[in-house]
Amino acid sequence: MSAATGTTATGVPVLELTETSSAVLPLTPAQVATLAAVPELVAVTPDRSGRWRVAGRQRVGTVRLGAGDGALELRLHPKIPVGHLLGLVGYAGGVPVWRRGLVEVAEAETLVAAVADAFARLAEQTLNGGVLHGYVHREEALTVVRGRVRTGAQLGRRLGMPVPLEVAFDDHTADIAENRILLGALERLRSVPGVTAATAALLRHLAARLVGVVPARPGVPPPSWRATRFNERYAPALRLAELVLAGSSLRQAGRPAVRIDGFVLDLAQVFERFLTARLRDLLTPYGVRCEAQQGSHRLDRGGRVRFRPDVIAHRRGRPVTVVDAKYQVLEGDPPAGHLFQLISYCTALGLDHGHLVYAAGRAPAGPYRITGSGITVTAHVLDLGLPPDRLDREARELAERIAFTATP
Repeated sequence: MSAATGTTATGVPVLELTETSSAVLPLTPAQVATLAAVPELVAVTPDRSGRWRVAGRQRVGTVRLGAGDGALELRLHPKIPVGHLLGLVGYAGGVPVWRRGLVEVAEAETLVAAVADAFARLAEQTLNGGVLHGYVHREEALTVVRGRVRTGAQLGRRLGMPVPLEVAFDDHTADIAENRILLGALERLRSVPGVTAATAALLRHLAARLVGVVPARPGVPPPSWRATRFNERYAPALRLAELVLAGSSLRQAGRPAVRIDGFVLDLAQVFERFLTARLRDLLTPYGVRCEAQQGSHRLDRGGRVRFRPDVIAHRRGRPVTVVDAKYQVLEGDPPAGHLFQLISYCTALGLDHGHLVYAAGRAPAGPYRITGSGITVTAHVLDLGLPPDRLDREARELAERIAFTATP
C-alpha cells in the first residue's frame, strides 16, 4: 500500500504507510513535532522540496498521536496479509491460532481489529472455565485479628495501642498476576482505534467478570507469573495478553509530552518470537533444546561485554549452535555486520556453526566458511509471506538443517 492521507470522522488527519514504505508529505510544524516524538514508529526527515519524508520502521498497527494542531492518526499496515500476520503473532505468543480456529478475519480488516477479535474469543474461552483465584500475602492494619499479629510492627508503629492491629495473612482472591495481565489487555484493546463495536462489547463484558482485579498497565512491567497445572488453561491468553500490553507501550522522545493512544507491534520482535517458538517445538524430536534471549553470556574474558543471542540450541546440556533472526529481505550475501555478529557469538560460545534466518528474499547457494577460524555460518530464508501450510513446511525443513549442524 502506498502512503495516503485523509481524515477520521472527527477530522483528525490520517497517515497510512506500509511497515517499511515512505512518503513525502506537507506537514505542519506541530505534526512534525508529534511524529518526531515517536522515533520507534516512523522516521521523519526534511525533503529538498520543503516537505517531509515519513518512513515506517517495521511496526504495524494503529495509533493516535498528539493533540490540537499536532494530532494525527497513524495507520501502519503489514506487507503480508492480516490473517497470516495474526497467525505469526499468535504463535509468537504461544497461541497456535491457525489450529484453534481463531483466524476468521477478512483481509480488509486492520491488524488491530484482527488481534482484538482473536484475543477476545481466546479470553472468552479461558474465562468460560471460571475466574482463577489464588492466595496473595498481605500485610495490613485491621481492627480485628486476621492471620497473625506482626508484633514488631505493632509495637513499633502503634506504641502499645490495641487497635488497629498490624496483621499478616494470605488472602484467597481473584486479584492475582494472571487476572491482572488478562484485564489489562482487555481494557487496552477495548479503547484503541479500529476495534469493532461487537468486539469492544465482548471485551467490556469479559472485563466486567474480573471484579476486584487491578489491571496491568502498558508501560509498566507486568506482574510475573509462571505456568503451573492450576493456570494451564490461562497460559495461551496470558502470552497473547503480554504481547498486547507490550504493543501498547510506546516510548517517546523529547518534550513536551505527546498524547499516545493505540496498539502497534514490532515485527522484528514478532519474527524473533515466532522463530524461537517454532524451533523450540520442531527441534525437540532431534534431542535439541532451545533457549531464547539469554543475557548471561560474556563476549570478553573479563566478562564486561554481554551479548544476548536470539536462540541457543543445546544438546545434553551443552550449546551446539546459535541462531539469529533478521527481519529483513536477503538478496545475495548477508551484510558483513550480520556475519561478524554470528562469528562473535560462535567464538565466545566455542561453536563451529551458526545460522542467520531472514524473513524474506533468496538464500545464498551455500554456507560461509570463515577463513582462519573453523567457523561456518549458514544463511536461510523463512518467507513470512507464504501461506500457513507452506510456511510450516519451510519451518520444518529449516529445523532439520539446523539439527544436522547441532552436533556436540
